Amino acid sequence: MIRARVISRIFVASIFVVFLLVAAARSARPNVSSGFTPDKGAFKILVNGREMGEEKFDIGPNGGTGNWTAHGVSQITAPDGTKTIVTGTLEFRADGTPVRYEWSTQSAKKAAATITFNGPVASIELHIGDARPFTQQLTFSSPQIVILDNNLYYQYAVLAHLYDWQKKGPQAFSVLVPQEATPGNVTVESLGSQNVDGKKLDELSVKSEDLEVDVYLEGPRVVRIVVPSANGEIVRE
Repeated sequence: MIRARVISRIFVASIFVVFLLVAAARSARPNVSSGFTPDKGAFKILVNGREMGEEKFDIGPNGGTGNWTAHGVSQITAPDGTKTIVTGTLEFRADGTPVRYEWSTQSAKKAAATITFNGPVASIELHIGDARPFTQQLTFSSPQIVILDNNLYYQYAVLAHLYDWQKKGPQAFSVLVPQEATPGNVTVESLGSQNVDGKKLDELSVKSEDLEVDVYLEGPRVVRIVVPSANGEIVRE
């Protein structure tokens, strides 16, 4: 279940899963056809108000290829003191469709994978420790596949950018959670402008059958993410 993966991820167990939406733009912002916005920063990861980790990320053009690259590194400390480093690099086209994604985790167990995309088909090569690589293919209904990986919140900027802010209303997206090799769907909807701690922020909601996450944005930047069911919060530094 998606809820189980979110709770596992927020509480930084050995496998971290969260199905979060993390970025967007105001209703007056240009949509996908106008291009992505470079961004760089860091998020604090909080559970019950206690800081459990941090993610640093960078999103920008990939040289002269016309593609974009989004890279992030999260360092998380579990309640028992176990530390985990999660790294993810996503290359995507100007329209948001993914080209290649690489992720790795460093903790008690090491794992890494490379995913290449050919239209609606995602080809995965997974490495766990010294075991032989495991390969898998997943087929989606469209090449417009959104990557939402474990503990790497910067990726949700791509999803939010794909949301049509002029059309508004609920919009459905195909999603891949790479560290779980799990496909799924989410429905994203703008909830309009909200007053949060004296600031006007745009609220974006993501829903599945058993999950709802609220994301607050200031302009094109994500500043706060709330996961009520897990008492989790991701705050931009």
